[in-house]
Amino acid sequence: MTTSNADEIKAVVREQYAARATGAIACCAPDAQAQQPVLLDIKGIYAGTNLADLPIETIAASAGCGNPTALAALKPGEMVLDLGSGGGIDCFLASRAVGLEGKVFGVDMTPEMIALARANADKVGATNVEFRLGEMEALPMETASVDVVISNCVVCLSPDKAAVFQEAYRVLRPGGRIHLSDMMLVGELPQAIRDDPQLWASCVSGADQQDDYLARLDAAGFRDVTIENEEVYGTEPGFDNLRSVRVRATKPE
Repeated sequence: MTTSNADEIKAVVREQYAARATGAIACCAPDAQAQQPVLLDIKGIYAGTNLADLPIETIAASAGCGNPTALAALKPGEMVLDLGSGGGIDCFLASRAVGLEGKVFGVDMTPEMIALARANADKVGATNVEFRLGEMEALPMETASVDVVISNCVVCLSPDKAAVFQEAYRVLRPGGRIHLSDMMLVGELPQAIRDDPQLWASCVSGADQQDDYLARLDAAGFRDVTIENEEVYGTEPGFDNLRSVRVRATKPE
C-alpha cells in the first residue's frame, strides 16, 4: 500500500478505530471480563501516571506508543492540541496539567471516537477539554491558537505527513512546541508488510524513514528538532527496522 492510495488508507484507519471505539464500550461493560488485560497493557506506556480516575473506556480505546503529555512539560494556562485524540486519554491527562485556566482540544477523524471521548469528558467532568471532528491534514483550528501540539502514535497513520506537520505549524503560536510519540523506520519494511492495510492501521506500514520524518518537520518550519527517545519496536522478522520514537520541535518566535 502506498501513499497514493490515501482514500483507501483513511477508510481502513477510520474503520479500525471506529471498531476500537465500539469495542472499548463493549469490553468495559459492568459484566465484562476484559478490563484487567486492557489496564495491564496500557500501564507500560503510562508508567508512573495516575490513571485511576479515568473511565475504563478511555484507557481501553488507547492505541498509543508513548506518553506525550509526560514529554510536553505542560504548564498551567497553556492551550494544547492532541492530534488523533481517540478516547481522550492524553487530553484528560493534559487537562490536569494546564488547569481550568488552560484548555485542551482533541481532533479525531472518527465519529465513533469523538462520541466516546465526549462521553468520557462528561464522566470525568473535564470542562476544559473540547473534542472536534476533523482530519489532521486540515485541522479544524484557528491559526496560531495553541501553545503545544501533542500526538500519540498517530502521524504514522497519515498518508500525507508533510500536510500534518504544516498544519501543526500553522495552529501553533510563535514559540510553541510539538511533542510526538510515533513510529519510524531505520531501514526497509518487507513489501508484504508495506502492502497490508491492516498493518498500516496498526501503526506499522505507514511509518516514515527517520531521515524523511525529521526532514518533513524541518521543511514545515520547525526548529530544534530532537529525538528524545528511541526504542526497538520488535525483533521478529520484518519488524526489526521499526522504532518507537519520541520527538520534540519548536516553532520560532
